[in-house]
Amino acid sequence: MSSAFKISVTKMDFGVGEELTRKVYDVVIIGGGPAGMSAAIYAARYGLDTIIITEEVGGQVAKAGWVENYLGYTRIMGPDLVSKFEEHVKYYNVPIVIDSVENVELNGDLFRVYTVNGDEYTGRAVIIAVGEKKRKLNVPGEDKFNGRGVSYCAPCDAPLFKDKVVAVVGGGDSAASAALLLTEYARKVYLIHRRNQLRAQKYYQDLLLRNPKIEIIWNTVVKELQGDKVLRKAILQRVDTNETFELQIDGLFVEIGAEPPVELFRRIGLELSQDGYIKVNHLMETSVPGIFAAGDCVDLTPRDFRQIIVAAGQGALAAYSAYNYIIRKFGFNRK
Repeated sequence: MSSAFKISVTKMDFGVGEELTRKVYDVVIIGGGPAGMSAAIYAARYGLDTIIITEEVGGQVAKAGWVENYLGYTRIMGPDLVSKFEEHVKYYNVPIVIDSVENVELNGDLFRVYTVNGDEYTGRAVIIAVGEKKRKLNVPGEDKFNGRGVSYCAPCDAPLFKDKVVAVVGGGDSAASAALLLTEYARKVYLIHRRNQLRAQKYYQDLLLRNPKIEIIWNTVVKELQGDKVLRKAILQRVDTNETFELQIDGLFVEIGAEPPVELFRRIGLELSQDGYIKVNHLMETSVPGIFAAGDCVDLTPRDFRQIIVAAGQGALAAYSAYNYIIRKFGFNRK
């Protein structure tokens, strides 16, 4: 990610933490992906005093490969698109704090947002846009070789595997995108999928099947990862015959989907779907008045249609709803 637009602030960086935590914001946005940053832009344009608290700028987009379906960009790398988003947020002087939110509580008419670093932020409304966290394989050797052959971010680590043999686990858009990106560096790319057909868009499937560097291993799962100081091989198992076999690889990229931070949502007291996503209505309102949600963490977003443009649109709508809530409850003169 370009450092030219880095606007994250922490106490250690600039010593302004006390200034940021002392004031009352109109909107505290939790999450700095497309939904959160879009919400920040729209909230700022409504004249709302806004802050973003996020574990990382860009969310999953910062780990994406080539993005070819976001309006206005024929083809752009995920981290570069995040830099564009961040530049736009910077234009409206919205601070971004790198931290993890532990809980949100209602105190009178205001919300208190508590973070892992021990800070507390106060807002009249809250927008939750935390997205999802990538799932792990949970197989022996995965943690041991994390950062030593195992990766969850193809754009971050693909250049480290120039002329190497790598594998991608998964069958959706993110797995297909990672495999295609890796062909620009690796000499051979295996795509390991547990089913006999991919979930990725047909556009991606056509690219995969035409690429001579890519070989798809169907109906197969990873059972174990082995090596010495670095990853050397994966133990695979066929799901139809239970046959196990070894695959010699230098790197393994895990792209098997993601899940929301359910425990955080439960602590806040939000109504959730059966699979742990925040229930919202068409205005992105949650079950708690004054708390709105948008992006991949809400049940309104189809599980098989996680799109940057959808998250950004929902973020804008959440800001619109937060603005109307604040005006109704607190009026225009809030200082």
